[in-house]
Amino acid sequence: MIQFLMNGRIHTENLPADTTVLQYLRRDAGRCGTKEGCASGDCGACTVVLAEPQGDALSYRTVNACLTFMPAVHGKQLITVEDLKHRGELHHVQQAMVDNHASQCGFCTPGFVMSLFALEKQQQSFSVAQTQHALSGNLCRCTGYRPIMDAAKAICDAPQPDQFDADARLTLDKLRAISATGEPVSIDELADRYFAQPDARLVAGGTDLALEVTQRYQRLPELISLSHIPELKVITLTGQTIHIGAAASLSDCMPVLYDEFPEFGELLERFASQQIRNQGTFGGNIANGSPIGDGGPVLLALGASLLLRRGAEQRELPLDKFFLGYRKTALQPGEFIEQIRIPRNSGVARQLRIYKVSKRLEDDISAVCAALHIEVQKGVVIHARVAFGGMAEVAKRAISCEAQLLGQPWQTATIERACQALELDYTPISDFRASREYRMQVAKNLLRRCHIEMTSPETLMRVTHYV
Repeated sequence: MIQFLMNGRIHTENLPADTTVLQYLRRDAGRCGTKEGCASGDCGACTVVLAEPQGDALSYRTVNACLTFMPAVHGKQLITVEDLKHRGELHHVQQAMVDNHASQCGFCTPGFVMSLFALEKQQQSFSVAQTQHALSGNLCRCTGYRPIMDAAKAICDAPQPDQFDADARLTLDKLRAISATGEPVSIDELADRYFAQPDARLVAGGTDLALEVTQRYQRLPELISLSHIPELKVITLTGQTIHIGAAASLSDCMPVLYDEFPEFGELLERFASQQIRNQGTFGGNIANGSPIGDGGPVLLALGASLLLRRGAEQRELPLDKFFLGYRKTALQPGEFIEQIRIPRNSGVARQLRIYKVSKRLEDDISAVCAALHIEVQKGVVIHARVAFGGMAEVAKRAISCEAQLLGQPWQTATIERACQALELDYTPISDFRASREYRMQVAKNLLRRCHIEMTSPETLMRVTHYV
């Protein structure tokens, strides 16, 4: 039984667990303002906003309705484009789109409106960079982005209170009155449930799992939602380690990782879109065992480990022992990822370099993703962990390459030997993203780029640093 707030009223629904929010809105609720475009989280036409209590206020976040299963909205306010109109008048976000001629065919417009609505709730003043990130998951094929950015500037430069602000206290009271769902609400409950039902699928953000429903038209009859387990969303820092709960959203991880590893934070800005980052998790990114998940190579290079749980038993496993083959991991039946543990960089002169090569700068899948964690003292490499995604059936460390770097002078001749060693570490394949020859050449060139960046920091090597 799912309970959520929509249009000021508590809705109680008994739906199959694999029902997406988009299916519910268009098929069951008759709310067709939310559009169906790609059904894969790439176009943003189906963007809706979820509001939930955060202390004594409400937190507003965009999500892709096509990739969000209905259990994820339990205990939250579901806001669609139909909710914005108030007392016969357009919401000021909608009016700004009209005033700035920011809509032509109009198909993408509801998604843009919802992203701008959430942006205004989160942002105090207009910022080009933050607005671009907020809209990076919304595609427009006819209007062009300049008038949409003009609308965003008008909204953020002159924010206005609306009906959601006026009803915030009442909304909080209604949401807090919603009873617990039948899903586990503690990590112990999850461990017991999953141990008893090891064939069930765990779903946190569901941004990858939902594709089995929307793209492959499969049914997922047994799902266990992780959306209501606070312990799995906690991010803590100890003196030596960052502990990330497996169900913590990538958006929540970003500020912590930015502070500790700025390169990691920059990568996450290119990790899918804002809507996906608001839902997606490192736990899911790792557990699905994909060879092109961007989290894998970076966490491998940083020497991360996983805290795993099966029933009452826990074990810690280095990440480089976790990936066994294509979408095959070391997880036992009924075992799940509880935490991702990343060694901190405090007081260590190690440099992290991350490179993502894809057809688009943002909201795209990598052809090659490289992560290099290097420490050089007195001209000699004393620490080297190198990992690549997109080069093998799993995200994988370049052991032969690392061996050519360790203990050697940090110079061109060493780099060239390390480049040749990559051919011992990887046998990439050709697919629609890149040929195997291209992937190997790119991997070698990224190693060379890392050397140039570290030895000649004044040389600008990335287009995002000077455009």
